[in-house]
Amino acid sequence: MFQKTQLLPDRPGIPPMAKLPEAETIDIQTLADAYRSGDVDLICVLGPTASGKTRYAVQLAHQLGDAEIISADSRQVYRGMDIGTGKDLDEYGDVPYHLIDIVPAGAKFNIYQYQSAFAEAWANIRSRGAIPILCGGSGLYIESVTRAYKFQKENGLDENMLPRKVFYIGTLVSREERVARIDRRLEERLKEGLVDEIRGLLQTVPADDLIYYGLEYKFVTQYVLGHLSYDDMVIALGNAIHQFAKRQMTWFRGMERDGVRIHWVRP
Repeated sequence: MFQKTQLLPDRPGIPPMAKLPEAETIDIQTLADAYRSGDVDLICVLGPTASGKTRYAVQLAHQLGDAEIISADSRQVYRGMDIGTGKDLDEYGDVPYHLIDIVPAGAKFNIYQYQSAFAEAWANIRSRGAIPILCGGSGLYIESVTRAYKFQKENGLDENMLPRKVFYIGTLVSREERVARIDRRLEERLKEGLVDEIRGLLQTVPADDLIYYGLEYKFVTQYVLGHLSYDDMVIALGNAIHQFAKRQMTWFRGMERDGVRIHWVRP
């Protein structure tokens, strides 16, 4: 039986969220015109977990008329890691998506491999006259392809192969709503078979590799191995996801302090 995790502010170890930025309204036609004129070469939809960014990106793709989504999620690249990473592929509908399910679970996929895979997908989308939308919550992945100058060029990738005129859109959700969504989503994923998914992965993927992926894969693996009780796993995992969402938002606000203009919206 699923035991509901305790909602903030009683949840220990999670600092209060800073004041949210002001929400804007995006003029879709103006954005489309900016892309067609060359003033924008990539649209990036970013936000913390459970902020509605995938749904917003899909809606935006439909509004733009001819757009494709490139994932910026560091764990959705892995095949077989579906429930735990929240792929929700049905949500994309008829919108093409890229960089999901591209390597096997258990592999180590680094930031430079992601840069190269992104560059190929981005160029391919543009070559067909479609509009690329980068969507995700992995700040490191996002910055590696939209602000590549911050990264050492260990992979030899030419910065000219990556976008330089990015229009950033951030998805806002109140702290209270985000907490409720995360707890609700964790309950749903456990009911959908998250534990069975990880039991299945452990048949071919070493436990240490799954733990390396963090969050759901770390704590549920520990439960399956008998290192945590079910209730302790749920509480620890819920806390970890909330802390992760807070770190994501801190990362994005840090991008703003570093000069990046993010247009925040409420999906």
